[in-house]
Amino acid sequence: MATLSKIVSALVLSALAALVAVRLGLITEAQSPFSPLSLETRNQWFVGLKLGALRDDPELCRSVLAPRIIDAVAVSDRPPRNGCGWRNAVAFNQIDGARMSVRPLTCAMVAATALWVIDTVQPAARAAFGSGVANIHHFGTYSCRNIAGRDRRSQHAKANAIDISGFTLEDGRAISVLRNWNGAGPKAAFLHRIFDGARPYFRITVGPDYNAAHADHFHFDRGGFWGFGLG
Repeated sequence: MATLSKIVSALVLSALAALVAVRLGLITEAQSPFSPLSLETRNQWFVGLKLGALRDDPELCRSVLAPRIIDAVAVSDRPPRNGCGWRNAVAFNQIDGARMSVRPLTCAMVAATALWVIDTVQPAARAAFGSGVANIHHFGTYSCRNIAGRDRRSQHAKANAIDISGFTLEDGRAISVLRNWNGAGPKAAFLHRIFDGARPYFRITVGPDYNAAHADHFHFDRGGFWGFGLG
């Protein structure tokens, strides 16, 4: 109990210090843990914490999904049965100018995906190829199934995961996780850069180096634990 009390006290003191720092102008609103998440603000701090706040708050989450950036619409809940179903999910067809037809995906996952595309994917594509991403390809979101080889539901069973398989640039060039992950060329460098850049937004990031089952896609989800997982 003493350890828990110390942790709570430290968190309270940190929060108070951050609040004072914002009011004194020592840190910006984007750096404050109290400022709302925004798809239009770069270099935000405490992104994981703010994404977590969206999970059970549909109104807050949908207010974050700015129509100028993403054409998200609410999807009716499918209350979970036998570990399968979803709550607080949306559908969309484009993020930041990139076509990407998705339905359904939990709202917090959509916000995370949007931030990844805006802050990482598009800037990396323009820097590497002089062309933005026009299409983002994926293998789907919802699937009522277990994790491969495990007696436990996948985050796909909760519409809380997405498998990214590749990209098409505005100039027509194609980039495939399966064909281009390995190697030393600019396409491989781009894929590694955006995969590494996904970690601030998703709790689980699994790619081709994990196992053969992920050779052709990146698995991203916002499951219960940070930093590891299985597709």
